[in-house]
Amino acid sequence: MDLVIVESPAKSKTIEKYLGKNYKVVSSIGHIRDLATTGKYGLGIDIDNGFKPNYVAIKGKNKVISELKKLVKEADHIYLATDPDREGEAISWHLYDTLGIKDNKYDRVLFYEITKDKVLEGIKNPRKIDYNLVKSQETRRFLDRIIGFRLSKLMQSKTSGTSAGRVQSVALKLIVDREREIQAFVSEEYYTITAKFKDFDSDLFKYQDKDIEIKSLDEVNAILEKLSQEFKVVSIDSKNKNRASKFPFTTSTLQQEASNKLNFNAKKTMSIAQKMYEGIDIGTETVGLITYMRTDSIRLSDEFVGSTFHYIEDNFGKNYIGYVKKSKKTENVQDAHEGIRPTSIMRTPESLKKFLTADEYKLYNLIYRRTLASLMADAKTLATTIILDNNDYKFKSTGSVVTFDGYLKVYSEFEDTKDTILPDLTDKLNKIIESEDIIYEQHFTKPKPRYTEARLIHEMEELGIGRPSTYATIMSNIKDRGYVNIEDKKFVPTEVGFQVTDRLQEYFNNIINVKYTANMEADLDEIANGKINNIDVLTKFYEVFDDTLQKAFKGMEKDKPEETGELCPECGSPLVVRKGRYGEFVACSNYPNCKYIKKEEHETLEIIDCPNCSGKIVEKHSKKGKVFYGCNNYPKCKTAYWDKPTGEKCPKCGEMLVEKKGEIKCSSCGYTKED
Repeated sequence: MDLVIVESPAKSKTIEKYLGKNYKVVSSIGHIRDLATTGKYGLGIDIDNGFKPNYVAIKGKNKVISELKKLVKEADHIYLATDPDREGEAISWHLYDTLGIKDNKYDRVLFYEITKDKVLEGIKNPRKIDYNLVKSQETRRFLDRIIGFRLSKLMQSKTSGTSAGRVQSVALKLIVDREREIQAFVSEEYYTITAKFKDFDSDLFKYQDKDIEIKSLDEVNAILEKLSQEFKVVSIDSKNKNRASKFPFTTSTLQQEASNKLNFNAKKTMSIAQKMYEGIDIGTETVGLITYMRTDSIRLSDEFVGSTFHYIEDNFGKNYIGYVKKSKKTENVQDAHEGIRPTSIMRTPESLKKFLTADEYKLYNLIYRRTLASLMADAKTLATTIILDNNDYKFKSTGSVVTFDGYLKVYSEFEDTKDTILPDLTDKLNKIIESEDIIYEQHFTKPKPRYTEARLIHEMEELGIGRPSTYATIMSNIKDRGYVNIEDKKFVPTEVGFQVTDRLQEYFNNIINVKYTANMEADLDEIANGKINNIDVLTKFYEVFDDTLQKAFKGMEKDKPEETGELCPECGSPLVVRKGRYGEFVACSNYPNCKYIKKEEHETLEIIDCPNCSGKIVEKHSKKGKVFYGCNNYPKCKTAYWDKPTGEKCPKCGEMLVEKKGEIKCSSCGYTKED
């Protein structure tokens, strides 16, 4: 019996059906071990001994490890089939090392899509663990642990912040810098002048062939005095233009487009995509619906392109067949990753709708149509520009009409395709037409907009900081740490967000910046390609970082907490307002010598009847001040929820539904109630 080890239980069930009775497919349920939190600074890394790691089993994984060891001993051969990226490579190595797998008894296999053909193809093309990829992932983990642990400790001791991170803090700095630009922005007044005709409008844009800017009402009035109602049609220019479809999705562009078009945050997008990659029951089989969703590539396999061209010809006609788009970015031609695409063009969104949740359908529909559109012919438009003259003042009107829909046949719901039709003025060329009115409008210049999640992800990708696979976590972290608020879908830094950024920039502007972080990403890529040594990279980083950190601990001014005017009932010291993970609380200023925390009196708010006894679920507060919902018969009944229960039962598992971040979800199985 051959043993196949994957990461996900859902994936293991799907793959086992494909491989048959001679294979046993099991799951490690993600990582099985991580860095310990012991040793110097609790890093789990012996920095003085060549950055030697101390790996320990993740809490709760000892049973999984024991079961896997037993299966490894019994197996004839082991296939390590974790995800096809650096993180997956590292998990395979941890399995190999922890389970004591022998070199002659294992292979590493890659499944880029969970379909029968591709799983069998992966088994037929094994290799050994790529230690360059493992070293790259390990280096990233070491950097994140060192910076995260030690800078977080600094922030906790000197500010109201709770954490800092190698990429997280740079992302926060982008948000803070943008907010300061907005605050410093001085708006300027300007005006536009528009001629109104029966069927169209025309805007003033030049005077005597020079661009015109109108800064005051006096200038407006001076221009209006020189204008008449008569306009001469001086030119009509019509051009045929091609409008090309976009590339297939990468991780980053999928997160951006799902945010803009579906209002999904990055975390939600990746969660749904993961499920569709691992396998969905579609009645006749359980199959992965999309290819691996962590990729920087836009490449599509020749096999998929060929089948899609046939599909386009059969369903839309030969004139709708497009071409394979090439990225301007230099891609690694040996990279086996493809863009994110459906595993079969024949599995249309409509045919799968009854097997998918509403959100799964929305995301699959977006991925399917984006991929199909990328291989379809360009849309064609007729763009028309009309120039009018009025006493040397030039007015312009522009229009555009789609003459061949091309890829818009399948992608129009995600792009603006509205025609702007201008009247045919050919017979009026060099003749006079009269306007019905000439109006002006006052405007004010605006600063750059705040970052939405999609815009921040785009900016990070353009700047080369972080990896697309980590963007969702970064977005969650800066929100969960209280460093930003969300207003109208945009990031607004909090007082703590400003404070943490400013303090880090006082001492760590040489490390917490875009250029350094982008260069580090490039170094990680070079490690993955075997071109540079990871220990050299870590040593060079740590020499600068540790020296700066020591200076920061000594020199950085500590925030003084706000006094409440009350005295501690236990030691007589002033009580102060402190900020914790779950908000503000009042405590003794003599901490850690005195650990008194003032308990707030809260009105007991009944939520629902307890589902497990005759009591009531009421709003409670933990020792740290976090709100939770528990039974008032405690300790006899220990029913409790972190999120507010609705009183409804989950249709899938029967557990309580709760309200979490604006959605109704199951408190147990992850089911999400659709509107």
